[in-house]
Order: sequence, then C-alpha cells, then structure tokens
Amino acid sequence: MSQVRIFALGGLDEDGKNMLVVEIDQAIFVIEAGLKYPEVDQHGVNMIIPDFRYLIENKDRVKGIFITHGHDDVMAALPNLLKQVSLPVYTTPLTAMIIEEECKMARVPRPKIHRIKRGSSFKIDGIMIRTFGMTQSIADGFGLAIESQEGYVVYTSEFIVDYDIRNEAFSCDITQLAELGKKGVLALLTESVGAVRSGHTAPNHRITNEIEPYFEDAKDERIIVTTYAQNMYRVIEIIELANKYKKKVFFYDEHLRDILRMAEKLGYYRIPVGLEITRSQFRQDLRNVVVIVSGSGAQVFKLMLKIALKEDPLLELCPEDTVIIASPIVPGTEREASNMENEIYKETIKVRSLDHRKIFSMHASVEDLKMMLYLFKPKYYIPMKGEYRHLIANANIAFDMGFQVNRILLLDNGQIASFEQGELKSTEEILPLEQVLVDGNDSLDVSGMVLRDREILATDGAIVVGVVVDFKTKEIIGGPDVQSRGVIYLKDADYIVKEIGNIIENTINEAVLEHRYENMAMRQEIKEKITKYVMKETGKRPMILPAIVEIHTQE
Repeated sequence: MSQVRIFALGGLDEDGKNMLVVEIDQAIFVIEAGLKYPEVDQHGVNMIIPDFRYLIENKDRVKGIFITHGHDDVMAALPNLLKQVSLPVYTTPLTAMIIEEECKMARVPRPKIHRIKRGSSFKIDGIMIRTFGMTQSIADGFGLAIESQEGYVVYTSEFIVDYDIRNEAFSCDITQLAELGKKGVLALLTESVGAVRSGHTAPNHRITNEIEPYFEDAKDERIIVTTYAQNMYRVIEIIELANKYKKKVFFYDEHLRDILRMAEKLGYYRIPVGLEITRSQFRQDLRNVVVIVSGSGAQVFKLMLKIALKEDPLLELCPEDTVIIASPIVPGTEREASNMENEIYKETIKVRSLDHRKIFSMHASVEDLKMMLYLFKPKYYIPMKGEYRHLIANANIAFDMGFQVNRILLLDNGQIASFEQGELKSTEEILPLEQVLVDGNDSLDVSGMVLRDREILATDGAIVVGVVVDFKTKEIIGGPDVQSRGVIYLKDADYIVKEIGNIIENTINEAVLEHRYENMAMRQEIKEKITKYVMKETGKRPMILPAIVEIHTQE
C-alpha cells in the first residue's frame, strides 16, 4: 500500500502565497507557487513568498510543479523557485505563456514548462495525473487529481459553478468531476475564500448589469475603469460593453494587453475589429473612449492615484469623466485604494465603486463547495486557501453535509497529514517554515532582520553619532557629532543631543583608563547606553548608528 502525505508551504490562514505539496510514496508533486502582498507596515517589501527549503532539499524527488491558472497568488513566486532549482512545470497553454514572460523578466534560464490540456490524463513517474477544467476569472484554469492506491487526491483550485458560460476556455466539465468521484477520492482539497458567502457565486460575479447604466449615462463622454489585469473575465465584460455602446477602448497597461494577445493567439477571445486605440493613437482630448487602467495588487491603485494627482504623462482626469472602480480591495492594498479614491473625487464627482456585497469575486460560495463535495464524495476533506475564518467556514459546510469531524482536516502551513492504507495516521509532524520577504532587488530575507530595521527607521527614526580618536593614544580629537532623523526636534531638545555627546566621551575615556578599549566593543557599549537614555527621555527606540574613526596623527 502506498503512503500519502499532504501539506501546504503557504496559503493557509493567509490570503495568497499558495503552495501545496502532495507526496505519493517518494514522489513529490507541488501545486501552485504564489505570492502574498505585503502589509502596509512592511516597508520596502515587494512580495512575500513561500519557504522553498523543503523542495530544494528534496529536489531529486520533485516530479513536477502544477500551476493551475495565471494569477499572482498561485504563480508569481515560481521564478524565485526556478532560480534556485530547475524543476519541471506543468500547466495549460495560456498560463505557460504568462509564466514564460515572467521567467524571461526574472532572467530564469530555460524553464522546463510542459503544456497540458484541461481534461487530460497522463502519467508522471508511473503515477496517473488527471486534469479537469474549472471556471475561473482567467482562461485555461484547471484542477487536478493525483492517483494513489487508496484513491485520488483532488485539488479543485479556485472555481465557481456557472451554467451560462459560453466560452470553452472558461468552462467546467462537471461530468469529469462526477467520473472521478465514482473512481474513489481519498482527499478533496478546495479553496475557502468564498466559504462565508451563501448560495452560488454565479451570476453575482458578473459586472455587466451593474456598470451598464454608467455607460448609458456617460453618452459620448470618457469612461475610465480600474480592474486587475489578471481578471480576464471582467476585462472581457468591459470590452463587450464598450463595443455595445460604440466606444473605443484604450488599454493603459501593456501587461493586460499582452495577456489578451496571448488569448487571441490561442483562440480564446478576440477583441472586436476596429475597437482598440493604440498608445500612439491615444490623445487626452478623445472623449468617446473607455480607458482600462489595470495592474496587479496595489499597482492598479498606485497608477490611478498618479493619474488623479496629474503626475501621469499620458492620462489626466477631467470633470466630465466617469471613473468606475472595478478592482476590489485585497489585503495589503487598503491604504493605496483609499488614497486613490480620495484624490479621484477631487477631479470628478462621477466616481462609481462596485458594491462588493452584490458583486462577488470569482471564488466558490457555499453551494458551489457543496456541489464539489457531492460530486467527489471524498473520504477526507481538507479546506485550503484562505484566512482561518474561511477555513473554518469551509469545514462547517462539510460538517453540515454529514461529514464526521475526524474526516475534516484543518491544517496549518507546514503541518503534514500522513495517510497509510487509506486512513489518516497522523497530523503531528510539522515542518518549520519562515516568511520569505522579497525586496525590489530580488534579495531574500528569511530572518526578517532587514524588515525590522526598516520598521524601526519608519516609526522611531535614527540617531547617527560620530567621533574621531587618535589611533595611538585613543584620545578624542574630533567630535562628538550627533545627527538625529525622525527622533527629536533639535530646537526643543538641545540637552538630549548634549547628553548623547557626553555619553560617547565618558564611555570612551573610561574604557581607555581601564585599558579595555576596543573599537567594536566601544560602539556596542555606546549604542546600548544611548538607546537606554533616549528611551527614557523620549519613549522612542530609534536605530543608533555609532561611528568611531581612528586616525594616525603626525608626531
């Protein structure tokens, strides 16, 4: 009998950073490799990614990485992993094209990307893999089933159940799901983000009915719409409305246009002929046009804020413009979204924000999740992807459908669910994982030291102190000089600066008299004393940067 182990390296009790590991005996299969957007107080951090150490240490056992769709929260950390270790990647054509572009920008040499079809069966290292199409907000999304002797391990990825989908690239083949259920499912893993919403997500994911009145009211005036570049379903809705109301379309973001070109190349969707205005054709005085401003995460809000502040060289808001904010706020973007909306109102009163109590993101709601449980009939149910409240809500759905508590597994990142002979053996083994912070230079900070320094600088400031001493005698011959940034107002606190100088002089002189002077030790002692003094006087704990320069004086 085979041994099965299931665990997540990210994505549990958090929004983003999704990465799941399924082990069948010695073979390791990885599903997703996504990022999480930083919180507002994580200064200088571009993204947070999973801890890859387990995969790197066991690289010879990794048989493949499956990327189920082209969203950042499941895909954007892949170049960081492939830079460290070359592993085969399996995904559908559109996602493969997006990944290839991302790898090219990240300078990943020759990634091994295998294109697979939605609704296909194939073997990797003798283990059967079955894929099935799922309806998502980007085309070519799929879920997958990995075969073990005790049944399939099934991962649905993000999905909704929508019977009105007409585009094959967004469709879901429910008959395949039922077929897998009949063959036997050991464990079903589904997303949890929408588990707090009752009913089905469809048709509440569509924005056409919500924003069409704004197109009617705008008549021949300009409409500017913000949306996420990777929400292809929503972008298509906007394009189709523009076509209906005979408005030209201008794509402000080249990344979105690139995704649409890929979709066109694959035959998934084609923009109506003559509808698009290119960058060279766009002018500020064009009126009967829809401008789609897009980006990933906080980028779309930062870009729109720049436009509202009249700092953009191409686009400037006018009082007659209608601005539709169709990009929902995701964790880590709250401040940027608020600043953007505030500035837009200064330029035009025609600001329309979608009511996200009516318009749902394309994640499975309660009835969608119930359908998966009904079709797959799993032996074990493991909620994935979401904050803890989402995971609990998802678990409760299974419980309400009659699943026993010991058949519903709520895991933490790194917690391993081990199965033997088709039964859960243990969830006690836990892998130690760290947050991996990536800054603008692609450098990785696992320990968090750089982040902590940035937080100190942002909240409590810094004090730089310098002194020059004679190399031979250790006598102070210059300074001390004290520079404060973000800690105290010098006009109101001359005595603090003076006392810091006294601390430096007294500490060095005492050490010289006691014959224990050593440069590095002095800097540490000075730092500790100044930290205690400033904390006592100001209540702040700034970064203290002491510098002792020793020079040779002429005889």
